[in-house]
Amino acid sequence: MTAPAVDDLIDRLHEESTADRPTEETPDVGIVMGSDSDLETMMTGGKRRGAYDAFVDELGFTEQTDYENPPEERFTFETYVTSAHRTPDLMTAYAETAEDRGLEVIIAGAGGKSADLPNMTASIAYPLPVIGVPVQEKSVDSVIGMPTGAPLVAVDAGKSFNAALSAAQILARQHDEVRERLVSYHEGLRQGVGTVSRELHDEGTPAFRTRE
Repeated sequence: MTAPAVDDLIDRLHEESTADRPTEETPDVGIVMGSDSDLETMMTGGKRRGAYDAFVDELGFTEQTDYENPPEERFTFETYVTSAHRTPDLMTAYAETAEDRGLEVIIAGAGGKSADLPNMTASIAYPLPVIGVPVQEKSVDSVIGMPTGAPLVAVDAGKSFNAALSAAQILARQHDEVRERLVSYHEGLRQGVGTVSRELHDEGTPAFRTRE
């Protein structure tokens, strides 16, 4: 049984893996998820901020949607759905071509009790680092349950924002500009806590709690 869209994506990935493009023009981070229903948790718009928010709003990355025509921004990420159960061939093609396509790290998220995408992606893409995101609480055991010798870094359930920061930390070991952006983001957090602490103390609890 054929699936033209899947076959097209697989062919595209393999073609891109042989393109030998400069690293400055290829996505630095790949984000994959098991279903588009995971999009809110993995990217943006859910109850908490996601990977897209971290990359775009806080770190100045851009989403790259055209491999052959990269955006002007130096640091980029791409996004795919690669179900481990419904499209194992696409998942395999993505993972096995990732390094040749220029990716430096993958963020993989999946939900349900059989959240196998992060694990399988990590196994196939090895030694490329993979950060797993359990989309739901019930997905945690599946995502972190890798045997000894099969490494997979993972964040807490639903926290793709932290996965993006972790991916940026990996990039920062080679790219000073990413390191500077991470430091600036952290300094902003520190300043925010200091401001709130000072205002709480100086205004007193009742006034602080009732202000707009």
